[in-house]
Amino acid sequence: MPTDFKGKNIVKGTHVRYTGTGTAGEVLDVREDQKAKWAQMDSTKLWYNIRFLEVMDPEEYQKVKRRESLLEKVSADETIEQDEITRKTVEKLKKKFGEDVDMSNELCDGGG
Repeated sequence: MPTDFKGKNIVKGTHVRYTGTGTAGEVLDVREDQKAKWAQMDSTKLWYNIRFLEVMDPEEYQKVKRRESLLEKVSADETIEQDEITRKTVEKLKKKFGEDVDMSNELCDGGG
């Protein structure tokens, strides 16, 4: 049975953290090839070499997930706010220069 670097078993459903980036998730699948043992994480759908994974206890995993959820909410709120700023800017430009102002991304650019 595959284990993390501390010797804790890793099977489907185990909560793990990739030590390289801190990415956390639940193991969807485990496999082995000639080079290494691998675990696929639900949060990224990527395969990680098991020797770089750390099994997380349930409380720690829940803290990480709550923090990620809060960060996603803040990011969504910032996107809505930025969209509103963009909309207001377009309205101001249309008032100043007329309705035929083209705000598309097909305008000339520096190229390169």
